[in-house]
Parts: sequence; C-alpha cells; structure tokens
Amino acid sequence: MNEERDTEFVTRGGHGGIARLQAKAEARLGLLAAGLQEYAFFVLDAAGRVDSWDDGAERIMGYRGEEIIGKHFSVFSPADAGAADHAEWQLAQAAEFGRHVDEGWLLRRDGTRFWAHVVITAQRSPEGIVRGFIQVTRDETEAGARQQRSSRRFTDLFDLTPVGIALFDAAGRVLDANEALCGLLGYRLHDLNNMPAAGLLHPDDRGASLLVDAAAMDAPLNRSRVHQRVLVRSDGQVVHCDVHSAASVADDGSRFWLVVFQDITERLRLIETLCYQATHDDLTGLLNRAGLNELLDSLLHGGAEQVAVLFCDIDNFKRVNDALGHEAGDELLTVLARRLTGGLPPGCTPTPARLSGDEYLVICSDVDVVGGLEAFTIWVAELLRTNVPVRGYPVAVSASIGAAMLDRDTVSADLLRYADAAMFHAKSLGPGRVSLATPTMIATVEGQLGLEEQLRAAMETDSLVLHYQPIIAGDRSVVMAEALVRWPHPDRGLLSPEVILRVAEQGNLLRELDRWVLRTALREATSWLAPNGHPVAVAVNLVDLLPHDPEFVDDITAIITDCGIDSHRVVLEIVETSLIDLPARPREAMVELGERGVRFALDDFGTGYSSLARLKDLPTQIIKLDRQFVSGVETDAADVAIAQAMTGMGHAMGRSCVAEGVENSGQFQVLSDLGIDLYQGWLFSRPLPADQLRAFLENPPTSELA
Repeated sequence: MNEERDTEFVTRGGHGGIARLQAKAEARLGLLAAGLQEYAFFVLDAAGRVDSWDDGAERIMGYRGEEIIGKHFSVFSPADAGAADHAEWQLAQAAEFGRHVDEGWLLRRDGTRFWAHVVITAQRSPEGIVRGFIQVTRDETEAGARQQRSSRRFTDLFDLTPVGIALFDAAGRVLDANEALCGLLGYRLHDLNNMPAAGLLHPDDRGASLLVDAAAMDAPLNRSRVHQRVLVRSDGQVVHCDVHSAASVADDGSRFWLVVFQDITERLRLIETLCYQATHDDLTGLLNRAGLNELLDSLLHGGAEQVAVLFCDIDNFKRVNDALGHEAGDELLTVLARRLTGGLPPGCTPTPARLSGDEYLVICSDVDVVGGLEAFTIWVAELLRTNVPVRGYPVAVSASIGAAMLDRDTVSADLLRYADAAMFHAKSLGPGRVSLATPTMIATVEGQLGLEEQLRAAMETDSLVLHYQPIIAGDRSVVMAEALVRWPHPDRGLLSPEVILRVAEQGNLLRELDRWVLRTALREATSWLAPNGHPVAVAVNLVDLLPHDPEFVDDITAIITDCGIDSHRVVLEIVETSLIDLPARPREAMVELGERGVRFALDDFGTGYSSLARLKDLPTQIIKLDRQFVSGVETDAADVAIAQAMTGMGHAMGRSCVAEGVENSGQFQVLSDLGIDLYQGWLFSRPLPADQLRAFLENPPTSELA
C-alpha cells in the first residue's frame, strides 16, 4: 500500500519523492544487512573445498579469503573422531536430496567453538551433475546455550524430583529413568533400561497397558492421563502408584512417553487403617456397628434370603466391672470375642460383631446350612455359656440371645430391631435363655418404628412442649427451673419424658432431642421475669449431647448465641454415669464452657459406683442428690447419713447441693438442717407449662415452711 503511494508520487514528478523512496530502500537494505550479520555464505566445489569466501564468512569463521580458499570445509569441524566422515556425509546428503540441514558445533580460526545452523545446497549443471555446493552457516551460539541451559535444568529437575520419572519409546520400553524411580522399584538404571513397561507391573494389576492405551498414540500430545496401578519392586514387594502419563514428540519427530510414578502405598495403608478403625471395635477387633451395618446391607442387597441375626447380651456383666474393675471387664469381653471368632460353625460363614458394652451380634448368611435358626441360636448360646478365669477369679458367663431371620414377612432394615426385641424377651425369662422373634414381637417393633417417625416429625414441627419444675432456695425464692419434655400425642395423650426417651433411644434420636429441648428451653427462658432483680437460670438434662462429642463446645455455644441468653443462666445437667472415667478432652470442653459462665450439674448423684472417688475430678458446680436418698430422710438414719456425707463433701469442694424429690415439709426440715442449698419437688411445685411458670415467677409463694 505504501509502495503504491510512493510510486504514484514519483510518476507525478515529485522531486522529493525520489529521495524518500531511495531512503526507504536503503533502510530496508540496512535491515537486511543487519539480519545477515550472523550468517556466513561460501561456495564449495564438488569435492568440498572452499571456492569463494565473503566478508560474512570471514567475520563469523575468522578466516581471510586467501587463508581458506582451496581448503576442505571439514577444517571447520571439531577435531573429534569421525569429523571428516561426517563432513563427507553432509555433502552426500545434499547431493542426494538437493539440500541438507544440520546443527552442531563448528570451529573458528582461533579454535573457539560456536553452535551453528548449517544449510548445504547442491549446485547442478544442466545435465544434473553436481558442480558444487553453497553453504549457509548461522551462528546460533546463544540459542544453543539457551538450549543447553534448558536441557540442563530439565536434567537437574529429572534427577532431583522425589517422584519416579521414566521415558518410554513408542514400543513401550524404558529409554531413561531418574534416581527416584530406581529407588522406588529397587533397580539400577542399567537394569531398567530397555525394560518393557509390562515388566514394571505386579501380576495382581488388572489394568491395560501402563502407557495409557494404544489409541492415545493418536491423541493430542502432552494430554496427561492418571491411573492407579500396582507395580512390583525387584524384590517382589507391591508398590501402589498414581501413574501420570503423556505422549510427546522427540526432535526427530518420533513419539515417546513421559511417565510419572507417585508412590501412594503409605496413603492407601493409612486409608485402609482408618477404614478398619471406622468399622471395627478397638477392644475386640470384631466389627462394630458401622461395619455390621455395611455387612448386613451388602448381604441383603446381594439377594441373600436366609440371613439370620442373633442379638447376644452378656448376663450380669456389670457385676464383673463392679467387683473386679473395668480392665477385668475388658479382659472378659476379649475372651468372649475370641470364642465367637473361633467357635462358630463354618458352614454359613458367620460373622460376629460387638455393638457396645456387653452386647454382641452374630450374622449368618445362610442359616439353613447349620440346621436352621433355632439350632444356630442354641449353638451360640452354648458357646457363650462358659467359665472364664479373670484376674485369678473364675467367672461364670452366659448370654441372653434374641434371634430374627430375614424372610418375606420382614423388612431388611428392621432385622436388628426384631432380634433386639427377642433378646429382651429372652432376658425376661432368666439368664442364658434364647428367644426367636415372633409375629407379636415384630408387630410391637413396627409400632415402635411408627412412634419414632412421629417423634422425628414432632421435633421438626415443634409439636413437643416443655414443662418446667422450679428449683427453690431456702427462702422460697426461685433460683432456676428444670426443663422437662412432654409430647402431646394425638392418639396416646400427653406422653412423659420416660416414654419419649425410650422412643428416642430406639430410633437413635437422643441427640436431636437434646438439641431441641436445649434450644427451646433457652429461647423460652429469655422471656422469664427476674424476681427481685435476680435472673432465673434454666436447667436442661442432656442424655446424648455430651462433652465426649468433639463438637460439644461449638454446639452449646451456637445454641446459646442463637437464643440470645446470658450463658450464666444456663445449667447443663449430666447423669453421673456419663462422666465416669472422663478423658482429658471432654473435661477440657466442660472447663471451657465453665469459663464462659455455663454451669454443670451432676444429676442422680450417689447412684453410680464410683461417685466419691470421681467427684473431686469433675468440673461440675452443682450436685443433685438423688430422690432415693431424699425419700427416707425422715425415718431412715442411713439415708440421713448418706445425705449428710454427700452435702458435706459437696460443700467442701465448692459445689452447691440440690435435693430432688422433696415432697413434704418433714423432708425439707431435715435437709435444711443438713445444709442443702436448693430444693426441687412437689412440695414447692409440680412441673409447670411455660405460661404457668411465668405466672409462678410473677407471684411466687411467700409462706414459710415450718
């Protein structure tokens, strides 16, 4: 476009146009000359001797024309073995194909090397005879240096990277490997060289070719594919690897494979360990509840039709713990687990499991093979009826066993529940008895299942209600109120906490119920009046939402925050048996909440077997004397002594003492004389609905007790 305008200007007689056009041409020639600074052009005769020499050749090669003309061009090649033969080969290639392109090191006159790009073109006579050659040589020393540096960086990275790397040719044989791969597979490099890819795989590996698949050779280059493969070391050991592979192309245009091997053996072992721990009991090594559910689901979904479940509860196990301690109890449980593992009939491939405490479960996938459900149940009962030496004492053991079997009349998901119901029936008959699930038991369980679904729905729709029982100081002022859940059932009327808890426990709803009661109680407590300016605390009994839960602190804190209540008004009641042998982390959780103002009450104090030994270690601020020690304080000297001892011990440790179940003024008077701080019972108030409690707080009773 510009040239056309320049030409038009000149043809129209523009005197300055000629000068400008000439200047443009000179500038372009200058650029061309500058671009040719790195090129040497010279002519060779048919024998390869230098026939002509220009300034560019002198500048790059260092020879003057008179010094080099007539000499063979191989003088430019380094004095390596075969240099002259290589020069002749270059001429032969140019003569045969008309043109030859090459790269390599050349020598200047002063002996220095430079990296050269060489093009040799044959010159022919009209008859086609080679008359000579024209050689164009470009100095690419800097480009070669960059290539060398890049190659060196790649080599260093190849050798230093901690993951195994190998190069394979198109035939799938090892071209090169780094030290990490040699160490991973236990080979020396020369052992790996030329080894086929299949030679790296373990016989257990069922995958296709290690180098992705054959079709990938035609796929786009450098597209990485990842597979998990099983390799084998030189000593036969298994190595699990994530294998990343990609096809690439060499300088000569041939394809090759770049493959990275990342050892994941330890990661897989860790995953296997975690899976095992998640599905197996720590003490006995048997399946736990999670593992049992997985096994049962796989059997039932796999079409098994004769699956039997035995629910085994060790009779009077608590007496072993009470008499000999928990370690002795653990020893006994381990012995019984070994008996179940080694003594069950092999025909139906039975699997034992430990649910919790002293409860075992046995699953048989084809009970008819061992004579049917009743025969198998009797076999297991006899296996668990034994004498076990524990800590030098002979312990007689038996188990109450309930059995159920999957058939067309049962629902697979409820099989455990049927066996559990049968076990409770067996236990009612006496130690060591067995019971098979009957249609009546199954109907009862199904009714229970219906209640569980209704309870879940009641929590979701806030259809439960809370009643509150005031807790009174000696001067009749209300200090706190305990929340007690009620269920206005549409068919069964107002259900008590005992019924609700039993349904929730069977349906694994206890934690959801705890959260519902806590959230509702704290929210409703925010509307309570503060008699005489003293806010009334709200106490909530927790059954399953306990300090052992890793999320305990976060859950409690979130509910308190959401409800907008002062944490100093929150009292969490936990039964004594839930706090026995309290580990460090749960204790820290209680301490952390205590520092925020939350108080803990030890409920049913005195009913556990380790109360006195453990009380001093528990981070509780309140102890509640169980009603069984309160009811007889008027007439039973032993109850008075127990109440006095517990109250004195609580005060000595800085705890407040609450007496539960105070029903008459005589009990109140005795307990007052013993120094009880707070009182709860029908003498003061029955549990009240939320609106009646607010009225109670507005107009509390003022009469003094005699």
